[in-house]
Amino acid sequence: MPHYRDAVTNYDLLKLGDFEFQCRVVLPDTKLAYRTYGKLNPEGSNAILIAVPVNGTHQDAASIHIEGENRAISPEKHFVIIPDMFGDGLSSSPSNTPSPFDGVDFPSVTIYDNVRAQHRLVTEELGITKLKLVTGFSMGGLQSFHWAAMYPDMVENVVPICGSAKCSGHNWLFLESLSAALEADSVFEGGRYTEYPEAGMNAFCAIYAAWAFSQEFFRQEGFKNLGLESHKEMGSVLTQFFVPQDPNDLLVRTRAWQNADISDNPKYNGNLKAALAGITARAIVMPSATDQYFWSDDNKDEVGGMPNAEFREIPSIWGHAAGLGMDTADRQFVDDAIRELIG
Repeated sequence: MPHYRDAVTNYDLLKLGDFEFQCRVVLPDTKLAYRTYGKLNPEGSNAILIAVPVNGTHQDAASIHIEGENRAISPEKHFVIIPDMFGDGLSSSPSNTPSPFDGVDFPSVTIYDNVRAQHRLVTEELGITKLKLVTGFSMGGLQSFHWAAMYPDMVENVVPICGSAKCSGHNWLFLESLSAALEADSVFEGGRYTEYPEAGMNAFCAIYAAWAFSQEFFRQEGFKNLGLESHKEMGSVLTQFFVPQDPNDLLVRTRAWQNADISDNPKYNGNLKAALAGITARAIVMPSATDQYFWSDDNKDEVGGMPNAEFREIPSIWGHAAGLGMDTADRQFVDDAIRELIG
């Protein structure tokens, strides 16, 4: 079955060599895919990093954050860096890594791993010492929090969108249900499938669709704004995002999401209070008022522990999908906040 990466052609690869993951597995010939937009100014003061969401690549992140008219982040003004995550099919992933680390034998990956690799890209490959802004939606929000906690001297401003500093227990269980649905497909065979586990992937998408949008979105028949006639078609929307993707690739990313914690690293040794206090960047933390994954109250608690942060809730019925900017008002609300920080 064709992989969605087949349609993505314009990107660069950073060769990381032997990369040791947090799980202590060393992966030979590790690669980080990325794309840049715009030009770095002579002062090196206009660099922005956008972290990608769970459902796609740098191409999808560009669509969310920089494409369209009058966007807050513009390649005409900014040097935009969008790194791909491990497990997205472009960077090193189960689907593109040779034996003995292919498929289900690919190392366990954390957000910490991704951000460490991205830091090498920014500093060693691109020669940048300051980031004017780090932002991202969903898993991009998780990465944004990590960037600000791990490299506070580099990050001037941070805007996590529909993300958190640590994955909550409720969020973890939701993600576990996705994995369980996919892995229950008899074709999956413990990750050593020889044919595409279509039933499992469709179940994954159906569950995701119910949670990605709010109850109020369905009550108001918001799906009609997507050109659909019935809520029963919503699974097809998520199918566009997740199929065709390699299932092992997808599981690498969802497990990284499950285990996200800005304090779970040698810098903070599990002290979440210290990790939040270590985020010195100006921050606007932006949950959706109706997100069923990343609850606003969790962000309120996190902002309370950050020295220079503001909690600003997106007033949307679109649930987690508010951060995608599918609704014009939601996109404008987020862009306005970013403009306040970067001009």
